[in-house]
Amino acid sequence: MSQSDLPHARRHVIADRLSAGQAVVAADLATEFNLSEDAIRRDLRALAADGLCRRVYGGAVPIAANDRPLAARMKEAPDRKSALARAGAATVRPGELLFLDTGSTNLALVEFLPEDADLTVATNAVDVAAAVLRRQDLRLLMIGGEVDPHLGGCVDAAAVDSLSRLRIARGFVGVCALSMSDGILTTHFREAAFKRTLIERSRHVVGLVTRDKLQAGAAHRVAGLEALHTVVIERDVGASVLDALRQTGAEVLPVDPAE
Repeated sequence: MSQSDLPHARRHVIADRLSAGQAVVAADLATEFNLSEDAIRRDLRALAADGLCRRVYGGAVPIAANDRPLAARMKEAPDRKSALARAGAATVRPGELLFLDTGSTNLALVEFLPEDADLTVATNAVDVAAAVLRRQDLRLLMIGGEVDPHLGGCVDAAAVDSLSRLRIARGFVGVCALSMSDGILTTHFREAAFKRTLIERSRHVVGLVTRDKLQAGAAHRVAGLEALHTVVIERDVGASVLDALRQTGAEVLPVDPAE
């Protein structure tokens, strides 16, 4: 193995331990691999950037698949997310104030929003705001607060307060997980409070749902399924799921990933 291959092999070993549910300690790894702790910390930073762990004091801990940071999730299944985003954008009406919550699928939505439709886009997400800013025909309203680097946006008390002052025509809520019994779920406590406020302040609530969200588990309930007025979801989730969503009164828009 060449010298240049060694860091990749080492990170692969560390990643395997994290994927098995093991926490890792930088000092122990430095001793094991006969390296400085600075070198190991660089490895852990790289693994964290890929969404494979969460840095903690002295090392790193594994994270659940549905709790990967936004920077990592942006690279996953772009064609599937684009298909959902295109269908979601088709529901937008001229002159609306939209809210795009944090999330990689909502980020994909920006590209497909209708042109020259007198739209204002409010968001708490840094990457969404940057994408909107690149569109010359969209007005941007940024919801501020302390940016959570894991979520890529603001969900603190200041952000909730700013959000509560808006009258949103169409809110695209980020769906971390979707349960037929418990409704919309998320993995972070403060994020749940932010999403509940978004739902309360939106005249029409839209969720863009990839099929993996139905298998994802999350600890914090945001709202019941009835909170969603429109659900844009991958068709291959199955007829029983589509029927259950329709029974809540929601408009269900099944999308083929190839669309």
